[in-house]
Amino acid sequence: MCGIIGISNHKDASKVAFLGLYALQHRGEEAAGIASFDGKDIHVVKNSGLVADAVTEESLASLKGSTAIGHCRYSTTGSSNYKNIQPFLVIHRNRPLAVAHNGNLTNTEELYKRLEEEGAIFQTTMDSEIIIHLLARTKNGNLKTWFIDVLSQLEGSFSLVLLVGETIVGARDPQGFRPLCLGKLEDSYVLASESCALDIIGAKFVREIECGEIVIINGNKLESCFLPRDKGEKKAHCIFENIYFARPDSHIFDDNVYQVRKHLGEQLAIEHPVQADFVMPIPDSGMYAALGYAKKLNIPFEIGMIRNHYIGRTFIQPTQFLRDFRVRIKLNPIADILKGKRVVVVEDSIVRGTTSRNRIEVLRQSGAKEIHMRISCPPIKSPCFYGIDFPSAEELIAANKTVKEIAEFIQVDSLEYLSREGMLSVVKNAGNFCDACFTGKYPVRIPENKSKYLLEGERSGE
Repeated sequence: MCGIIGISNHKDASKVAFLGLYALQHRGEEAAGIASFDGKDIHVVKNSGLVADAVTEESLASLKGSTAIGHCRYSTTGSSNYKNIQPFLVIHRNRPLAVAHNGNLTNTEELYKRLEEEGAIFQTTMDSEIIIHLLARTKNGNLKTWFIDVLSQLEGSFSLVLLVGETIVGARDPQGFRPLCLGKLEDSYVLASESCALDIIGAKFVREIECGEIVIINGNKLESCFLPRDKGEKKAHCIFENIYFARPDSHIFDDNVYQVRKHLGEQLAIEHPVQADFVMPIPDSGMYAALGYAKKLNIPFEIGMIRNHYIGRTFIQPTQFLRDFRVRIKLNPIADILKGKRVVVVEDSIVRGTTSRNRIEVLRQSGAKEIHMRISCPPIKSPCFYGIDFPSAEELIAANKTVKEIAEFIQVDSLEYLSREGMLSVVKNAGNFCDACFTGKYPVRIPENKSKYLLEGERSGE
């Protein structure tokens, strides 16, 4: 999962991209970067850390030009090192080209082997670099046919922004796994992972980029074309975007994320009510489902834990050690509220279970009499190969334990999950979603080699 943004025809393009990345920070905290074009050269600034750390005020001043793209990284392919930070920059046929990618390709290994045999020399261990090499090897004619030829070779999930000289190209895979939207800022077009990035820069939301659509923006002119689709091929929007990843103030997949999460909580209350003194969320991801749960059952809503907002999202930290450390300093209980009370704790999901166990332990130590946990999605039993970083079933507690066993592990008095049917009942066009992490039914073929570090020596036969 990553955040991407692109802006064309704006005198402060790189600054606008910087602000947009701020709004997309929740999509990746490992690294960030911006590339701009000044009419002659592409300039790139990128580094590890949050957006404000990776792109300083001084470095931002060097990003000249009226066209820019940006990226904030959450690693689902390749290690967390400098060479894997995007945007990637190359010079192709005397023309500078930069790319920022959100998603995971599932045919990485076969494309990588083919390109190596053709003489490609890879500089990173990212599947995103494959796109660069394919662009370099395809007869490009006009931009439409060039990108159709290249992107048609990709399988899996991709939302892309590319900087091709003064032109911005945006694209989305035919299944539409990852979101990408189009906005307008005066005479400028903006592409962004989520609509919240448009809001922060004052851009008007125009529409979502369609599944399989390629948009080509030059100045204030926009053209659109589509990748070929197999007849009967279904859309496969990632349901976990609505459950956890996207910001609640974003509009994705033809729906408002806040409303979806609130409705998930309401449906959870219908399926799994419980008597309690109050309902509380695990801030911030469980906040909106907890509101819906409390409202539906007419139980008081309380904030039983206070979040330190200077600590990032624990789920997307690259190691378990960092996740555990951040859990301890991220949330602080309000003991006076919790002491002697029967509490319903609403959370968006349980992935590994260790974070939930730590949080419940803290609530117990603060005096909670009973703790009932309710989860606003079904048990996550299968790995994701389309951009969420839980790649192995061994890491997923629900793949290895029953609900009763999970309840015993995290030490709650009761544990219930929302049903798959209940989850899908609250989203628009339920048939357009991928829920493979709950069902194990994958809409696009999955790779034989499933390693996150596939291009770091863990390919088949190595």
